[in-house]
Amino acid sequence: MSPSFVPPSRGVLDDCVRLATTAPSLHNSQPWKFRVTPPEVEVYADPGRHLPVIDPAGREHLISVGAAVFTLRLAMRRAGYDVRCDLLPDPADPALAARVTAGRVTPVDQLTEQLAAAIPHRHTNRSPFADVAVPAGAVDRLRSAARREGATLTVAGPVARDAILGLARAADRRLRERPHYADELRRWTGQNARHDGVPVWAAAPWDALEIMPMRDFVPVGPGPRPREPFEPHPTIMVLATAGDTRADWLRAGMALQRVLLTATWLGLATTPISQPVEVAAVRSVLGRTPAQMVLRVGYGRVSGRTPRRPLSEVLLPAGPSRVTATGNGDERP
Repeated sequence: MSPSFVPPSRGVLDDCVRLATTAPSLHNSQPWKFRVTPPEVEVYADPGRHLPVIDPAGREHLISVGAAVFTLRLAMRRAGYDVRCDLLPDPADPALAARVTAGRVTPVDQLTEQLAAAIPHRHTNRSPFADVAVPAGAVDRLRSAARREGATLTVAGPVARDAILGLARAADRRLRERPHYADELRRWTGQNARHDGVPVWAAAPWDALEIMPMRDFVPVGPGPRPREPFEPHPTIMVLATAGDTRADWLRAGMALQRVLLTATWLGLATTPISQPVEVAAVRSVLGRTPAQMVLRVGYGRVSGRTPRRPLSEVLLPAGPSRVTATGNGDERP
C-alpha cells in the first residue's frame, strides 16, 4: 500500500455499513455484525439470529451475510476506493465471514453507479406481478450479474417452471410439518416485527390461482387472508454455485444481491422463493449443481421496504472480540 494512501474516514465506512444493512435476509432476520477499523470492515455472522428450524445447516444464514458483504463492497467502491474482499479469513473465528478492505482511490465506473443507485430501492415484492414476459436482454443482464460473482442463474422453461413451482408447494407443506416451525415463523413475522422481521403489511395475499407458493406468515387481520390472482406464467430462475461449502454460501449471497440490484436497476420486481431449497430432498433435484435460491422475477407494483435495525445494534466495538450466540462482543485473550 502506498505511503501516501489515506484510508476512508470512520464516518465514510459507517455510511457504507448502513447501506450494507439494507441487504435481504431470511425473514428479514438481518443476521450480521460489523467491526469498523479503517481501512477495514469485518463482517460477522450473528449466531443469535440463526433460524435453526428452517435453516438447520446455516446455509441461508450465510447467504444473507454474503448479500450484506456484496452491498458493503459496492458501497465502498461507490465511495471511490478500490476494494479487496477476503472470505472466511480466520479459521479460528468461524463467525468472521469476510474482511473488506479499502485500497487506493479509484474512479467510479458506470456499473458501480447504477448498482449503488439501486440499493435504497431494492425490496422483496410478494404481490402479484403483471402477466408480461421479462425481456431477453434483461435476462442476459441478470445472468451476467450472477457470473460476475462465480454463480450461475438459469431461467426455467415452461415445463421446468411448473415442476419447480410444484416442488416449492410440496416443500412448503413439509416445512409446515416441522416441529416448532410455526413458533419460529411467529417470532420473526407479524406484530412482533419492529426493526427486523416481516411486518404485517409486507405479508402477501394468497394466490387465487393456487400457483405461487407464498410463505404462510401470521394472519394479517381478522377473517380469511386476502386472495388475488398472481401471474399465471411467472418467470422463475434458479441461482446455483459449483460447490456447497460455507464459502460457496457466502458467494451465493453476493451473487444474489448483485442479481437483485441489477433487477432493481432494470425496473424489475423480485421475490426469493426459498422453500424448495429449505428441504434437502427437494433441493437435490433442482439442478446438477447446488441450488442456493429460487427467484421469481417480473414487473410489479412498488411495495414498501421492511424495517432495518439501527446502526448502533450492528456495530461491534474495536478490539479482539468475537461474536457469541447472543450476538454481543465477547472479549477473549
